[in-house]
Amino acid sequence: MAEIQLRNVGKRWGSFIGVHNFDLTIADREFLVLLGPSGCGKTTTMRMIAGLEDVTEGEILVDGKVVNDLEPKDRDVAMVFQSYALYPNMNVYENIRFPLKVRGIDPSTHDDKVRRASAMVELDDFLHRKPAELSGGQRQRVALARAIVREPNVFLMDEPLSNLDAKLRVSTRAQIKNLSHELAVTTIYVTHDQIEAMTLADRVVVMKQGVVQQVGSPTDIYDRPANTFVASFIGSPAMNLMDGEVSGGVFRAEHVAIPVDAPDGPMTLGFRAEDAGLAEGQGEITAPIYTLELLGDATMISVRVGGALVSVKADKAFRAEIGDSVSFSVPKEICHLFEAGSGARIGEQPHEQPIRA
Repeated sequence: MAEIQLRNVGKRWGSFIGVHNFDLTIADREFLVLLGPSGCGKTTTMRMIAGLEDVTEGEILVDGKVVNDLEPKDRDVAMVFQSYALYPNMNVYENIRFPLKVRGIDPSTHDDKVRRASAMVELDDFLHRKPAELSGGQRQRVALARAIVREPNVFLMDEPLSNLDAKLRVSTRAQIKNLSHELAVTTIYVTHDQIEAMTLADRVVVMKQGVVQQVGSPTDIYDRPANTFVASFIGSPAMNLMDGEVSGGVFRAEHVAIPVDAPDGPMTLGFRAEDAGLAEGQGEITAPIYTLELLGDATMISVRVGGALVSVKADKAFRAEIGDSVSFSVPKEICHLFEAGSGARIGEQPHEQPIRA
């Protein structure tokens, strides 16, 4: 097993900053998710841990040993990629077995190890098949088994579910969650899908433009986003964010008047769709309905506030027409306040931003 430390790790290509001052300790057996949009530096961070990218600055330590100069094969990590990277001429059994052959593991142990790994991902009935005869979900399970069979200190998973359809993503995600519990191996998982991050992670690292925006448990990040970027990236739907002005203890914007405990001045106010509700009389937001979405278990009502869409979940039986006036109850207890300029949560320090050429 392994504890991983990243000490002020950075990656540059000339004047372009790919990762800036990444400083974090990943505990032994922790499942850590790197989350962010395309180009935010999450895959680059993983590739530096694997040794597939050189570190421009800082140190990477595994169990207290600096591994910056170690070759990937000497870091005892196993990777699962977005592309399955299976050998088409080998059957499933041989694909899973291949890392054992390459690493010179005692051949007498191969069969037991392969069958144990295949059983974990429910592939016992497919060991004789070639990759071309498998579905996308089955191929991804072969890639998982090939990583498991090595019994590494660290699993690195780079968007392994991206090529699967929605139903397969759900079932394979559950399988990865169960495997992480069963194997108890330090795992770093890269994704742009916040649902994957929230359901799989012990801790989530949210990144933007190479900079860590927030580190915390899924609950911490959902309940107390550090800034408007995190607030808008986490949650389905994302947190409602409205730009306005606080005056005399009231946040005001078009169609909006919400009492808040904040000094006067420009501010961004946010709240979650599920925390608000329909008002019985005059609520804090009153505006014409922009759109209605029937979700099955609820009805999502959206209105326009300035240039922003603001959504609230109502009962599944709620019915109205687009253009009808609706009033939302938004008590101040559910509101999140952010600085208008930096987007930082009120009362918390904004994260350092890199200087870009």
